Amino acid sequence: MAKFRARHPRIEVEVAVQERFVDIVAEGFDAGVRESPAIERDMVQVRLTDPFRYVVVGAPEYLARHGVPERPEDLLRHECVTFRSQTTGALYPWELERGRRTWRVPVRGGVVTNDGPVAVSMAELGLGLAYAFEPVVLDQLRAGRLRRVLEPSPAKLPASSSTFRAARSDLVRCGSSLKRPGASRAAR
Repeated sequence: MAKFRARHPRIEVEVAVQERFVDIVAEGFDAGVRESPAIERDMVQVRLTDPFRYVVVGAPEYLARHGVPERPEDLLRHECVTFRSQTTGALYPWELERGRRTWRVPVRGGVVTNDGPVAVSMAELGLGLAYAFEPVVLDQLRAGRLRRVLEPSPAKLPASSSTFRAARSDLVRCGSSLKRPGASRAAR
């Protein structure tokens, strides 16, 4: 963002974080960042990151009290910090994969949120397991505040991309100046 603002000081940037699928045009946005490869008609995408994955994490204290899940089915017997979609209102099932096998586990727990960082904070407090973007929890994993479980099961996601109206060719030029080779974090 700093490089972009230095290059384009007259462009005002508003960062709105939405944990839901946003209709970019209808809601008055010029561009958005998505993890989904699906785009609307008359839209253009510019890749921002390499593919990344979700991980299942828990605080060492939680794991010591409740045990470490060894199979995706074990999550059904654990407290999980669940995520409610702002788009559909439904609880999001955790998507896991191992080899060619995939699971969509309808986890439950005593804490529900619609915000990824809140889920991670609740897991750090020992309130349950969380399903999080791996880049978001790297610091907590390195510091030992969280531990990964169910390796190598978490699902890989496509790269994040900037999405904008095809008619805004000026954004194509600006968007390409934001793209960094080897970027591994999604701007949300």
